[in-house]
Amino acid sequence: MELQTIQKKIYEIRGKQVMLDFDLALLYGVETKVLKQGVKRNIRRFPVDFMFELTQEEFNSLRSQFVTSNKRGGIRYMPFAFTEQGVAMLSSILKSETAIEINISIIRAFVAVRQYLSMASNQIKEIEELKQRMKALEEGTEDTIAAINDLSEDTRKELDDIYLALSQLADKQKQITKKNERKPIGFVQYKTND
Repeated sequence: MELQTIQKKIYEIRGKQVMLDFDLALLYGVETKVLKQGVKRNIRRFPVDFMFELTQEEFNSLRSQFVTSNKRGGIRYMPFAFTEQGVAMLSSILKSETAIEINISIIRAFVAVRQYLSMASNQIKEIEELKQRMKALEEGTEDTIAAINDLSEDTRKELDDIYLALSQLADKQKQITKKNERKPIGFVQYKTND
C-alpha cells in the first residue's frame, strides 16, 4: 500500500492525527461493522488517547473531505477516530496477514506525517525569526537614519561655528600684523595702505 494513499486518510481532529474507522476497514479489507465490533469487544485496549467517537459537528465538518455513504444514503453511527497508538492496538485484534501488512504501512504513514508537520513547524518558526530580525533591522535603520540626520544638523552647526571663529581669528591676525608692520628706514618710500 502506498504511503500517500494512507496519508490522505489521516485527519487532524481535536489536535490529534487520526484515521477513521471506515477508512481503516477499507484498508484492512473488512466491513466497518466488523471492525467496530472487534473494537467494542476489546474496548479496554482503546483508551481515549487511542480512540474516540466523533461528535456530529466534527463529522459534519469532515464530511466535505470525503464521501461516506452506504446503500441507505448515510451512516447510522458516528465513526471512531483512531490515533497512531490506536491503529497499532488494532493489530492485536485484527490478526490477518493483510492487517499486519496494512498496520505497518499505516504506522509508517503516521511517522511520515509527523515528520512533515515537525519540519513545517520548524520552517514556520524560522520564518517568524526572520520576520523579527527584519523588523529589528527596519527599526534600527530608521533610528540610524534619524541619528545621522540629527548628527548632520549638529555637525553642520558646529562646523559653521568653527568657520565663523576661524574667520574672526583670521581678521584679528590681519589687524595685528598691520599694527606691527614696521616702516623701512632710509630714503626709500613705500606705499602705504592707510
